[in-house]
Amino acid sequence: MSRELNDAGLQAGPWWQPTTTQAQRVARAKLLADIRRFFAERGVLEVETPILSQHTVTDIHIDSFETLYSYGQYSETYYLQTSPEYPMKRLLAAGSGAIYQISKAFRKDESGAKHNPEFSLLEWYRPEWNHHQLMDEIDIFLQTLLETLPAERITYKQLFINYFAVDPFSGPLEELQHLAAQKGLAEADGIDDRDTLLQFLMGLITDLDNGENKPLFVFDFPASQAALARLSADDSQVAERFEVYIRGIELANGFHELLDSQEQRHRFKKDQDKRLKRGAPPISMDERLLAALEIGLPPCAGVALGVDRLLMIKLSLDRIDQVINFPWKIA
Repeated sequence: MSRELNDAGLQAGPWWQPTTTQAQRVARAKLLADIRRFFAERGVLEVETPILSQHTVTDIHIDSFETLYSYGQYSETYYLQTSPEYPMKRLLAAGSGAIYQISKAFRKDESGAKHNPEFSLLEWYRPEWNHHQLMDEIDIFLQTLLETLPAERITYKQLFINYFAVDPFSGPLEELQHLAAQKGLAEADGIDDRDTLLQFLMGLITDLDNGENKPLFVFDFPASQAALARLSADDSQVAERFEVYIRGIELANGFHELLDSQEQRHRFKKDQDKRLKRGAPPISMDERLLAALEIGLPPCAGVALGVDRLLMIKLSLDRIDQVINFPWKIA
């Protein structure tokens, strides 16, 4: 029996075999060892947190896998985690200091050349740092592991002005709708949500590849797109969030973390209202996270970085199934 090339682009071959080569598997093992060495040299503690949890993110743009756990008379819905962020923040509030984790993460409805529903994520937090200090460390991390050139940085606003000649914060909604139509974004037709339109347009920008081995940090995102980040002290429309791109691939997403438990509760409630409006499954707030924030999360910055994509970039590969032994269609 053979495995034919399917719509996910998997390589043809015997149906039981992995989609990676031995050389790619060796490269992954070395990359993981190099990541651990990087943090060990800097005194950052490796931790583990649950993959299966009673809570998950309320973000309207992220769908979680769920399962019903039953034991005797006990029955509860659990979720496969989309990232280890919530429990890692609970560790920070408990006095863990600087921490990192390499874990599996899961997201429904995400598959393609750069997406697999199950993927590997590197997440780390630096107490007493802001997002600019964390960007500095990520730059060093990428120079160390990928031998990249020093990164460039640009604000979200300036990026949109450069590419589209439109201000993403103050430009009229109708202007964004017209721009999306002009660019042929059929999926944006009829969309009246500003953030959704901006995300579609952002996708066009990040698909561009300037051919340089130089990371690009995009920072100062719209506040409405950063439910877990602090707002800028200079502009309440701006959140202290950043993303990292290399060769057109979105590699990482980071925040100067929000500390205010009441503000976090308010943002979760806004997410819940959006989910209700769109008919999405309701998600309850993680009260344990909110309690940790109430006790006191130390000032910190954190980032989530895709390990599979990091390996794709290191090996100059185009598809995520080339670095995952058994992607979802043959798992």
